[in-house]
Amino acid sequence: MADGISSFWGPVTSTIECCEKNYAYSSYIAEFHNTMSNIPTILLALIGLVNALRQRFEKRFSILHVSNMILAIGSMLYHATLQRVQQQSDETPMVWEMLLYIYILYSPDWHYRSTMPTFLFLYGAVFAVVHSMVRFGIGFKVHYVILCLLCIPRMYKYYIHTQDASAKWLAKFYVATLAIGSLCWFCDRVFCKQLSSWPINPQGHALWHVFMGFNCYFANTFLMFCRAQQCKWNPKVVYFMGILPYVKIEKPKTQ
Repeated sequence: MADGISSFWGPVTSTIECCEKNYAYSSYIAEFHNTMSNIPTILLALIGLVNALRQRFEKRFSILHVSNMILAIGSMLYHATLQRVQQQSDETPMVWEMLLYIYILYSPDWHYRSTMPTFLFLYGAVFAVVHSMVRFGIGFKVHYVILCLLCIPRMYKYYIHTQDASAKWLAKFYVATLAIGSLCWFCDRVFCKQLSSWPINPQGHALWHVFMGFNCYFANTFLMFCRAQQCKWNPKVVYFMGILPYVKIEKPKTQ
């Protein structure tokens, strides 16, 4: 939300601004709450990465957690500067992350093992180049939604074929955080004028970041459970400090 205050980063060049007063706390951070709200995503992804490495999950899951962290860092850069280049550091990893989810969801039943990762890698590379030269605007949002929709049928298939009640709750938390986070994002975009008149701005976009951080964590944990089931690693959902769920596996000694 522009207010004409001079800043370290200069005039706003990004195509999107959220419902937060710019440079309210520092001349170095344009949108303070939208920047700091990415920290939970980084911490949750780090926890997931440690678990994936410690239990020797397939490398795809380590890469997935790292991609979550990269996206959160890119989002921090974007909201801190509101510059066009940094906006790309937020939007391009969003697409890369969804391509990685598509690979993890569909690759177990893909008969030609090298074609899918090759195609998705080339798709992501071409998108990054084109996105650096073209401002998509609404086209980017449509493209991103399509990628998300491609994941839904497979996620639903995994859900209905999972008998473990704790794993099903992971999927339910995934849907709940997505729904609540999307509602926060929608209200921030559509009702900014009304929300700005409130004594305290609820910071809907910042809440979107927090909920999506948990959303990614629940999605990753659920997918790790499903993959462990496919590999017959006897997965169980356990809780760190009785709160945060993660997957514990028992691989055969031959593995």
